[in-house]
Amino acid sequence: MTTATVNQRVQKHRAKMRQDGLRPVQIWVPDTRRPDFAQECQRQCRLVAQADRADTAMSRLMDDALMNVDGWTA
Repeated sequence: MTTATVNQRVQKHRAKMRQDGLRPVQIWVPDTRRPDFAQECQRQCRLVAQADRADTAMSRLMDDALMNVDGWTA
């Protein structure tokens, strides 16, 4: 009995996933371990908050949507 290498097992798994109709997707996400991560989050949150305050139409849309949430959950 031969033991499959890690590479062979990974290839077999990926082939099975493709056969099941899936495809691999690689995504890049922010590195939460960076020393400036929290500071950058705060900076971006401030920008979003400023944009939200300036967009009164979006605020009205969100308020209207919140008034119509009955039945969204079981």
